[in-house]
Amino acid sequence: MLVTSIETDRTPPSLSIPALFVRFLRFGLLAFGGPVAQIAMIRRELVDEERWISNAHFNRLLAVLQVLPGPEAHELCVHLGMRARGRFGGLLAGLGFMLPGFVIMLAIGWAYVALSPVMGLLTGAFMGVQAAVVAVIVRAVHKIGLHILEDRWLWVIAIVAFGATLLGVAFWNALIAGGAGYALVKTGRYGLALVVAVAAVILAAGLHLYGQPTAREHVDPIAATGALAMLWTGLKAGLLTFGGAYTAIPYVRADTVGRGQISDGQFLDGVAFAGVIPAPLVIFCTFVGFVAAGWVGALAITVGVFLPAFAFSMIFYERLEAVVSDERLHRVLAGIAAAVVGIIAATSVQLGWTTLQRVPSVPIAIAIFLGAFAAVWFWRSRYANAMVLAGSAIAGWILLTQ
Repeated sequence: MLVTSIETDRTPPSLSIPALFVRFLRFGLLAFGGPVAQIAMIRRELVDEERWISNAHFNRLLAVLQVLPGPEAHELCVHLGMRARGRFGGLLAGLGFMLPGFVIMLAIGWAYVALSPVMGLLTGAFMGVQAAVVAVIVRAVHKIGLHILEDRWLWVIAIVAFGATLLGVAFWNALIAGGAGYALVKTGRYGLALVVAVAAVILAAGLHLYGQPTAREHVDPIAATGALAMLWTGLKAGLLTFGGAYTAIPYVRADTVGRGQISDGQFLDGVAFAGVIPAPLVIFCTFVGFVAAGWVGALAITVGVFLPAFAFSMIFYERLEAVVSDERLHRVLAGIAAAVVGIIAATSVQLGWTTLQRVPSVPIAIAIFLGAFAAVWFWRSRYANAMVLAGSAIAGWILLTQ
């Protein structure tokens, strides 16, 4: 393994394999509040208190992982586990961190499906939660955009991706055009960037004209149902999440809601459940996989989502920082990330519209949305999202139950 002076300044304590697994399992059991709270917990215990790694090296590692797709807190656990006990230690650390959320979400998915007649009595509560989830996603778009949209060209890419998604253009068109276009613009190749943009428009128009998959009705060459499809959906979500787990929402929705495997309401319920349990938010995919394809589907999509997070650290451990320091890669990823912001914004509009079409009272749903949005905007707490979703469920149960 490549060793640098930064890596030798501090080393993890000597832990047995079982002790290492239990250490990160504890992190998983306490992983409330989203990535910021999860990373702060890991920093406090492993950097400040136990001195597994220097603060400067931790900051550098975090910056590298934030450029890569995938849940940063989970990738941090894998990386730190490898520092302690090699690649097997990284595997166990990552499994320990994700296992509690996975098991809890499996149980929730089973109860949601098996007890569906009972769940019908809570329709109003679920509608209230769904309105609040849309508010949480809109707030996330703002947060992600603040970090990603750093210049006017990135804003242009985000706006174009937003409009293209609303018009039904498949998301991969926007991602490719955004990444390539921004890389060309930043190197002064404006003419070639314009050619790429025009080609993307022509391709999107041609695919739409001849009835090819749109952002809402995306179909891959992989089978549209079963474990293989869920694995492929999870892999796309794991490889294309830039800026947080919310960026996985458009891809997973396109492959499940777009195929008619689940409804938008069920999809939003999964996002809501993920927001109140100790887990990376991307664990909502486990719920979606269960509702769409049962136990096998839940396992397959979860493997797909987390596989890239394991792979980036475990396979490219020695070269991770050097590879991601390449400025050319940064430009491509920045363009892709800007397109993702636009895609999520458009998806939030689509989810909001479908939610309004289902609720018995549009004014009440809008009021719950605005209340939830104000709460997540001003309330600074690791438990804010969970409490807002719980409050919205109560409001929906009282006000939207017929």
